[in-house]
Amino acid sequence: MSRWTIEEPTTLDFDGVVALRTTLIAGSISVLASDERPSVQISRVDGAPLTVTHEAGMLTISHERLLEGVLSLLRSHRVRADITVTVPRECPVTLNLVSADAVVSGVVARTSVKSASGLVTIDGVTGRVDANTVSGAVEAQGLDGSIDFVSISGDLSLAGGTVQRLSARSVSGRIAADVELGDSGSVEVNTVSGEVTLRVPESTGATVTLNSASGRIASSFAGLGRAERPVAQQLSGEIGDGSGRLAVLTVSGGVTLLARPGDDAGEITTPRMEK
Repeated sequence: MSRWTIEEPTTLDFDGVVALRTTLIAGSISVLASDERPSVQISRVDGAPLTVTHEAGMLTISHERLLEGVLSLLRSHRVRADITVTVPRECPVTLNLVSADAVVSGVVARTSVKSASGLVTIDGVTGRVDANTVSGAVEAQGLDGSIDFVSISGDLSLAGGTVQRLSARSVSGRIAADVELGDSGSVEVNTVSGEVTLRVPESTGATVTLNSASGRIASSFAGLGRAERPVAQQLSGEIGDGSGRLAVLTVSGGVTLLARPGDDAGEITTPRMEK
């Protein structure tokens, strides 16, 4: 095993990396898929040093005293590191972050991110993505695969790409997704008060069930039936051939389902629509 303690800006190169695991208190980390030799570029280290290990292809980067106890966490505002890592495209990535921002781009493997308050950006990743945040936002584009998102108050913004499965759960965070469904793909969203906006191509085939106890429900797809109940309302039915699934359940958040014409993928906007 090779091990380094990093206290100043440094660049390290490696013969091979089969998996990346990073634990970071504050600062930033960018993980970029590349056909070049794997490397770690550390441009800034403040406070506690970083520990880098490389064993049997497993690359680990961590703040040395992150898990020593509560006092080390209370001192985390004095700790920062800015890191850029290049890895093979097939390299699984696991990031455990406190307040650090993260970017993951081009990986064709499982990506797992746990964050308390940092901004997480995921771009052009293929495979399974797991994102778990407290208040940090997740912004993603061009994904292809399955996405699991869990948050307390952090927002999820997902634009472009094809999802086989999107599962998003949040207490008060907003969920906005403009995607295509894979064959028999599914989207399932659950929030307490977070607003939900979904946009899919007008040619999408799916069984639709949109539920809210007190929030407004609206759709630009024709043919969905509305059911009003004393304590809840529902908009449901089939669009296209009904092969996929779109399901939203929220307590007080509003729900909007939009039809995207042709290949018009981009920023989600909410037009005037009939209830």
